[in-house]
Amino acid sequence: MTSDTLNKISGANLFFKCENFQKAGSFKFRGANSALLHLANEEAIHGVCTHSSGNHAQALSLAAKIRNIKAHIVMPRNAPEVKVDAVKSYGGLITFCEPTLEAREKTLEVIQKQTQAIFVHPYNDYRIMEGQAGCFYEFLQQTDQKPDYAVVPLGGGGLLSGTLLSARYFSENTKVIGAEPLNANDAWQSFQQKKFVPSVAPDTIADGLKTSLGSLTYPIIMNYVEDIITAREESIIHAMYMVWERMKIVIEPSAAVPLAAILEDPGRFAAKNVAVIFSGGNVNLKNLPWKSAEIE
Repeated sequence: MTSDTLNKISGANLFFKCENFQKAGSFKFRGANSALLHLANEEAIHGVCTHSSGNHAQALSLAAKIRNIKAHIVMPRNAPEVKVDAVKSYGGLITFCEPTLEAREKTLEVIQKQTQAIFVHPYNDYRIMEGQAGCFYEFLQQTDQKPDYAVVPLGGGGLLSGTLLSARYFSENTKVIGAEPLNANDAWQSFQQKKFVPSVAPDTIADGLKTSLGSLTYPIIMNYVEDIITAREESIIHAMYMVWERMKIVIEPSAAVPLAAILEDPGRFAAKNVAVIFSGGNVNLKNLPWKSAEIE
């Protein structure tokens, strides 16, 4: 999709890849489906499992439902109600735990022992990255030109790693940039310091981008990404609001981060063709992040 209004505001030619229209409402379905397609029948018979508070949980539940196997999902007790309901609607079998990584991992370990289900990591898995690579590859098939830049939301790094893979093979002159919240800028710090910096107590509305890079995604991103840029919280909310208002489509805060980062640095992208990935559209409509008085 394109928007003349957002092109004028940004000074760039923006081309939006709308993964908010994807099955289960985000790009995560690509990776989850890819991982399950890699499983032989004898592996899949006991089902799959993961820990996730959001889009991966929904995506894996739906992919498992399509494959007709069970999906065991460990979710923190404070997971958004709308995402819990979505997992249930896709047939996911939820076990709640305390909202810490340690609790998630210990609970998942118990579930694995009880069920013998195969663990599917949200992003630190080559099968997942292969699936996410389809997003930018598909973008290239849908447009008649190869963009100067591709700006991609960055959390754990699965989508960015997949985009780097597709760009390397099918659009080698496209510069791929990761975008993350300033309040969760561990990847930016890692890129600047040339060493792994974990995500510690991130405080951002973009809840899908709070995770640290993985042991597999980290080297791919450090070796091939053009740059990592950030966006302030107010910029993320404003970008999300503009997309809802001007483009008439629903995106979640994490999906708004690339546009927000572009609007904070318009000179860099001026007159350039820029692919922007809207990563998802799963939001709680009862708890939107803006008030009319806060939006100009």
